[in-house]
Amino acid sequence: MRAAKMRSRPSHPMFNGARILIAPLDWGLGHASRCIPIIRRLRELDARPIIGADTGPLAVLRDAFPDLQHVRLPGVQVSYAKGVSQTWAMARQFPTMLRSVREEHQLFLNLSRQLRLDAVISDQRFGIRADGLPSVIVTHQLYPFTPLAQGLLRRINSRHIARFDLCWIPDNEESPGLAGALAHGTHMPRNARFIGPLSRMDPARAIMPDKNYRIVCVISGPEPQRSILERELMRLLPAIPGEHLIVRGMPGPVPDERRGHVRSIGHLADDALTGALLGADLIVGRTGYSTVMDLERIGRTALLVPTPGQPEQEYLGRLHKDNGRFIVQVQGELDIAAALESRVAGTRIPTTRDSGERQLDVAMKELAGLLPGRCSGT
Repeated sequence: MRAAKMRSRPSHPMFNGARILIAPLDWGLGHASRCIPIIRRLRELDARPIIGADTGPLAVLRDAFPDLQHVRLPGVQVSYAKGVSQTWAMARQFPTMLRSVREEHQLFLNLSRQLRLDAVISDQRFGIRADGLPSVIVTHQLYPFTPLAQGLLRRINSRHIARFDLCWIPDNEESPGLAGALAHGTHMPRNARFIGPLSRMDPARAIMPDKNYRIVCVISGPEPQRSILERELMRLLPAIPGEHLIVRGMPGPVPDERRGHVRSIGHLADDALTGALLGADLIVGRTGYSTVMDLERIGRTALLVPTPGQPEQEYLGRLHKDNGRFIVQVQGELDIAAALESRVAGTRIPTTRDSGERQLDVAMKELAGLLPGRCSGT
């Protein structure tokens, strides 16, 4: 493996050892992966991050930060249907989800006292907050899409967001940004702050493979749709010349497999995954928002496949297909050969790293200002 030249950002004692819990939502791995740059910057600013997560997200963050304190923090459990429509499956679970948020909140109240927290940063977990404790909610879904009771869902969403001191939006302020109408509207919450896209990937730290793969597929998201897409790719890739890689989005002890010239692995460390993506002729992934931010960060386009029945991913697919940023195809009807031949496949897209880092630092300074007895905020 060949490592690119690394560069580090300057540290600053802004937080003076403040104990800050970072708690990502347990719906796939995207929420955990976009917390990685937040944790990195907190450490550079002399905070003491504590990881609060469960299952896959906990495994991802423990792998990225093995020296950090972590606690198991179970969250809302959602079951997804096998069919293309998730509407009724999600509607049936809505009362359970609301009850889970209340239970999550009670669990966190006890935990926050035990951990002696100074602040909390919650990624889309509305129950992870406490009165009197500086709290941040990270979300790009200020205006979520749903085919059923969208107005009601948005009102509930707004009420939850308003209970936090700050709402960090991982996108640029200028519309449409990367999130489009999900994050940009005419009536923004008063606590909303755009902090720029968040990505765990840094091309300067990339570890390039000894030999580049022609196609790299990164499969993510909840079951059973993750496995359905994996099976479709395993059916199609052997017919395409070249060495290909499937990253299955399954952290932990998952054995590597090889079928002909297709290698399948459970998980790749960030720097190795960045190198594999940079060296690929074609990248295949979901239209999850974290994937969109990662691709923007490394300046690569891709063939993206929305998770069936997920309105957010279907919207992001339409948005970025229309603006020419990505190739978008429907699961079950993939044409990878056509994507390889597309003029879009090998193009580079502009990145916004420097402005994004500045926006995140401004947000960090504001958070530090909520901890006057402990932090400098300068």
